[in-house]
Amino acid sequence: MRNKLLVQLVKVGQNLKHKIKSLFNFRYLPRNKTFNFLLSLSIGLIVTSIGITTDLATTGTPRLTYQTSWIGNSIGKGNLRIQNNIEAMYVASDGTVYTNSHWDEAGTESGIYKDGKIISALGDTHGWGRGGGKAVTANSKYVYIAMSQGSTGNTKEDYPPEGTTWHCVRRYDLSGKPAPFSEGRGWDKSMLIISTKSEFTGLATVGNELYVSDSAQKQIRVYDTETMKGIRSFTVANPGAIAVDQQKNLWIIQNKNGGNPAKILHYSQTGKQLPQQIADIVEPSAIAIDNQGKLLVAENGSRQQILIYDIKDKPVQVGSFGTKGGIYAGVPGEVQDLKLYGITGVGTDASGNFYINSNGFNKSGTDLRKFSPSGKLLWRSLGLIFVDNADADPKTDGVDLFTKQEHYLMDYSKPAGKQWTYNDYTLNAVKYPQDPRLHTSPDGTFVRRIEGKPFLFLTDMYSSFLQIYRFNPATDGKIAIPAGMFVGTNGADKPFLTGNWPPHQPQKGEWIWRDSNGNGKFENNEYDISKDYPHLGGWWVDSKGDVWKALRTQDGTGIRHYPLQGIDAKGNPIYTYSSMEKQTTPSIFNDLRRIEYFPQTDTMYLSGFTVDNPSFGDDTGVVGSEIARFDNWSKGNRTPKWRTVIPYDTTGKREVSTAAMSVAGDYVFAVTVKTAEVYVYNAKTGVQVQQLKPGPEVGGESGWIDIPYGIRAFRRSNGEYLIFVEENWKGKVIMYRLAK
Repeated sequence: MRNKLLVQLVKVGQNLKHKIKSLFNFRYLPRNKTFNFLLSLSIGLIVTSIGITTDLATTGTPRLTYQTSWIGNSIGKGNLRIQNNIEAMYVASDGTVYTNSHWDEAGTESGIYKDGKIISALGDTHGWGRGGGKAVTANSKYVYIAMSQGSTGNTKEDYPPEGTTWHCVRRYDLSGKPAPFSEGRGWDKSMLIISTKSEFTGLATVGNELYVSDSAQKQIRVYDTETMKGIRSFTVANPGAIAVDQQKNLWIIQNKNGGNPAKILHYSQTGKQLPQQIADIVEPSAIAIDNQGKLLVAENGSRQQILIYDIKDKPVQVGSFGTKGGIYAGVPGEVQDLKLYGITGVGTDASGNFYINSNGFNKSGTDLRKFSPSGKLLWRSLGLIFVDNADADPKTDGVDLFTKQEHYLMDYSKPAGKQWTYNDYTLNAVKYPQDPRLHTSPDGTFVRRIEGKPFLFLTDMYSSFLQIYRFNPATDGKIAIPAGMFVGTNGADKPFLTGNWPPHQPQKGEWIWRDSNGNGKFENNEYDISKDYPHLGGWWVDSKGDVWKALRTQDGTGIRHYPLQGIDAKGNPIYTYSSMEKQTTPSIFNDLRRIEYFPQTDTMYLSGFTVDNPSFGDDTGVVGSEIARFDNWSKGNRTPKWRTVIPYDTTGKREVSTAAMSVAGDYVFAVTVKTAEVYVYNAKTGVQVQQLKPGPEVGGESGWIDIPYGIRAFRRSNGEYLIFVEENWKGKVIMYRLAK
């Protein structure tokens, strides 16, 4: 009722405006009492209307209400949240967990955790050429981490010369503040340079001695924990992580090297190799001593378990922790308390509680868990998102969400940030070692149902490829199985992807791969080859399963349409170059960037830079300057029903630009790069009707939008809209719930 009244007031104001215009005459104005009365009335109505309709759009329709939420991180706001990855971990006797990693977008390369919460972060590990590493240890006074310090051109303070990187031990007090020492290096004198050639791989303390695995030099280096001066060193080939037993001797992972398998070696403090060793291990990734003096070894091979050894004499395996086979046991991919995957850290406290971190494969994200000695899960901290976004399964009305490697179940009746449950990990690194997700960095997710079957499509930060995954619960549980892949053309007449993956890659041009025999491997006879314009704008997969590609060519034929040719006997969608259609680009565009086609209504939405609003510089990742809608697309119409200018750079300074767009139901959504504000446009008219900003639920903040598909929108059956926005800075996906 209130909204109807407000709309009527707006109409009255408009009628008065027309009446005033007809009466407006400067000579007549002072003497016209009717005019003065109407002017006063109209101003009063307008002011009143403005005062009580601040939630109205410029069209007179009510602004849409929304709530902010998030998925993928146990903490949604604040300076402390679960870090992107944990690559090394040390557990103190009181259960304090110290971590390290090479990179965290918000600067939490090294965190301090207690009782399921992150309580602090080691300071100054990010920016100014600095990063973390893959080793950490602590004693009763200090924390020691592996870190790197690159050159910055700063000659006034103690930084490496240009082109040099210091691989250092950095010392901190237990609160996380750098603890300098008399001969320390770096701007704050808290760094001990170990190497300028490569990073080191292990840290441990025994009494007042610090042990460092210098793998490149095949050395264990020993330093005084207080003065940080060198004491001695001894030779160990390919040393990795170190654990110290109750006799104060060292157990050192000897990393595999070529044909030499990994082992665990035993040394005295002075460097004498002791006869005990463990050779029946495939991929040891972390090591620790428990409260009873037993050796814990993280077996990161197919077992995905913690192996427990009695080491009083000859090492004997006396137990294991975790489900054998890890995440791939039982229903493959299904998340359960005792199913581990990609283990990077293990330790126990004085009470025998286990602390284990699973990092997934290819740095999937933090999954830090504490268990009782009997195996009961006591707490869990999750930081699963890094350069990623979510999309909804259209069949389940937004209950099932997928990111590039994770599957979440949603309960929208719960409070913000509590709606999601991490249900499945969809990557099987053991069965499908050629899965593109292990060899590339995808970040944009499309979930589609083709002939009723679920498929996952992924692209990357540069729109350079489109990966395709199928599901077969009978054979692979919850795993997304590699099914196909598109890549663009390399303009240099060389293979599109550098390195040794994928096998049998065509040596030039572009290609479509389809896993025709269903084994998830790239084989010589599975490539379809072509050549095209090398600069891509974007990809799209419509509801029928057709693939669309936008090229930035200015020859007028920048749209490629790959109609679905069916699904083969193995369940893979079929696309071919012989069936590909070249379609004309509307003349308003001179640099096409994004494409979204809806076959049910034969409606095309395109974005890019236009003749009227050209680009300032070549900002390759952005949407462009305009979005336009075209009806009756398949009938050849290239005249827009509407076109709207979106935030874009008009100065060359790139302070304002739009990163991504998504169309769902009655709205077109677009998100800006630096402010991460979501602009909502009426899909029928192109008129802006709302602007969404991160709410208090996420601290009113967001990082930049880094990816071309950093926004995905979905309309539920009840009319509610879910808008997913990449939030790489604090390691989550922001979710806006837009009311009907």
